[in-house]
Formats: sequence, C-alpha cells, structure tokens
Amino acid sequence: MVLGGLALAGDALAQPTGDRAAGRQLAGQCRTCHGLDGFAQIPIAPHIGGEPAEYISRQLTAFRDGTREHEMMTIVARDLTDQQIADLAAWYSGHRITAEVTADPAGAPEQCVVCHGVDGLHQIPDAPNLAGETNIYIDTQLKAFRLGKRVNETMNPIAADLTDEEIRAAADWYAGVKITIEMAE
Repeated sequence: MVLGGLALAGDALAQPTGDRAAGRQLAGQCRTCHGLDGFAQIPIAPHIGGEPAEYISRQLTAFRDGTREHEMMTIVARDLTDQQIADLAAWYSGHRITAEVTADPAGAPEQCVVCHGVDGLHQIPDAPNLAGETNIYIDTQLKAFRLGKRVNETMNPIAADLTDEEIRAAADWYAGVKITIEMAE
C-alpha cells in the first residue's frame, strides 16, 4: 500500500510531455522578441531556438513563479500552465542551432567553456547557449548573477569572482560567434 502511494506521488511530480504543434501555436506570443524560430529579434532578448528543453522549462517556470523577474517575461509567463511551458520548451528546443567560431578558440573564456562550450553551445542541459547573444545581454546577465539579482547555484559564485573586464571579454567572445537556427516544423 505504501508503494502504491509512492508511485502516485512520483507521477504527480512528473513534468508533462511537450507537444511541439501546441508549442508552435503558443510561440506566436513569443515571436516579437524571440522569433518563431527562436532567433532573437531585439538585443535584450536571448536566442532560444535550440536551447535544451529543461532549461527553457526551468526559466519559464521561474518567470511564472516569480523566482526570476523581468518586466516583460514575468507578465508573459504568469498565466502559463505547466503543459504550456512544456509545449513551448518542446517547440523551441526542437530547432537546430549551429555555431561558427570565427576567432582563435584559445581565446574562449576559460571559466565558461565547461558548461557553455568554446562555441557557446550548451555542454550540459542546465546551461543555456551563449553563442551569438549580444554582448549587452550576456554582460547584463553576468552582472545580475554577480549582484544576486539572478540566482543560480553554479553561476552566482562564478560571476561573483569576475571583474567587469572579464565579464565584457566573455560577452564579447560569445557575441562574436556566428549562429544559424534552423526551424524544425
């Protein structure tokens, strides 16, 4: 009897499976800033096409629940259901992103490459792609981590030790990577 209760509890904690077609429909509300293909249309928005589904889900949930704040995203995400978040994550993560490093790979920021790669593409599902993001976006996010305005157990201690010059160098490196996002229907 206890085992049955545990099985039910496990099912209640499971995340819904995303539906790409439903996600495509929902992505219409995202396209002004992030594009239908996930290629950002404005410099303060990140590219989200090809991001890991887990990362997209976690960020949308954080915006919805108020553990991450942004003047636009908090409003956009506040009424999303878990299923809608899973659908959006399935849509955007299903796109194919490729990156081309145009500088000497030895110049990649050492403290970033384990999780974000030399080319700025995630190496672990918990890390976002940084390839092709604007340097102002990366700079702003790293400073938010450094100041504790954005919270992540991995990023806060790393950013806390970065100087403004190191932040700018990392931001410039990843902004210099050329990306292509191929939308998968």
